[in-house]
Amino acid sequence: MNKDVLIIIPTYNEIDNIEHIIKEIFNINESYNILIVDDNSKDGTGEIVEHLKKNFYQNKLFCIHRKGKLGLGTAYIEGFKFGLKNKYEYIFEMDADFSHKPEDIPRLLAATKEADLVIGSRFYKWKLSVVNWPLKRLILSMLGYRYVKLVLGTTGLYDNTSGFKCFSRAVLEAFDLNKIKSTGYCFQIELNFRALKKGFRIKEVPIIFEDRRYGNSKMARNIIQEALIMPVKLKIESILKGKEF
Repeated sequence: MNKDVLIIIPTYNEIDNIEHIIKEIFNINESYNILIVDDNSKDGTGEIVEHLKKNFYQNKLFCIHRKGKLGLGTAYIEGFKFGLKNKYEYIFEMDADFSHKPEDIPRLLAATKEADLVIGSRFYKWKLSVVNWPLKRLILSMLGYRYVKLVLGTTGLYDNTSGFKCFSRAVLEAFDLNKIKSTGYCFQIELNFRALKKGFRIKEVPIIFEDRRYGNSKMARNIIQEALIMPVKLKIESILKGKEF
């Protein structure tokens, strides 16, 4: 087991993508390790991962099988705990649907020389780099950026909800992972805010974000509701707790 880089990929019904994304990542660098956190996919995603793990990628590909669809945030928390327990130096978040391109992994990793948390940014310095995204989704993201900036004061960040990230080990060790409250896309906002409050360096690396090749989007109304409420809660908590936040 190589303890340098762990790439965490949460899955729920990603049978059209999972084998391809795993193979592409290992083709870029066979020393990377991948952890799939599968939320009891009904389409056989977990079974494909186990097949690949047993027959091709022993000690490089790992899988946590969960009992149900428990949410993006909790999937990453389980992945982070696995990464910290096994002493990886750099831990990635990444989607299974190719909206995050495997070839960008080395670019994010290289940027850790200048930062503790590196974000693959779709809107860096307002240079829009999104392909095949519905206009409604784009408008929602841009409004969300302004809302989060207003509430949390994250002025230096352009893409607060990106799910393509590389954490240095020290960042995750500084969090009490059991206290992370968000479950949906607001999970990304919360991690960024907590990292900023603890004084970690954050750098954004521009990426081209392409909407998923296959399968269906997992966006739901409750995720949007959480994204409206949680920034306010985080701001209040940070004021009340101060340095203990």
